[in-house]
Amino acid sequence: MKPALTVLIIAVLTFLTRALPFLLFPAHKKTPGFVVYLGRVLPYAIMGMLVVYCFKDVSLLSWPFALPELLAGAFVILAHRWKHNMLLSIGGGTVLYMILVQAVFV
Repeated sequence: MKPALTVLIIAVLTFLTRALPFLLFPAHKKTPGFVVYLGRVLPYAIMGMLVVYCFKDVSLLSWPFALPELLAGAFVILAHRWKHNMLLSIGGGTVLYMILVQAVFV
């Protein structure tokens, strides 16, 4: 498949995923209760899954005893409680983790 065709297919599918909610639930109709419920609970469920995924392979029995992961995780929590900014907390935690595993705990 040619690269231009691949990009076109990806662009069309991305547009459709963005437009689908507006096509299914027009502004003049009431949003179904289950969609409102999912919009309320899914962000927390997804964040929980990401936390489990990030800590699933951490070893507490070998060096560095999960210190980079725990320090970066603590940074994410503290930064978010301080500034309530997802970009700062998650981005900063990622940068801190990469510095710790590549320069500090080598």
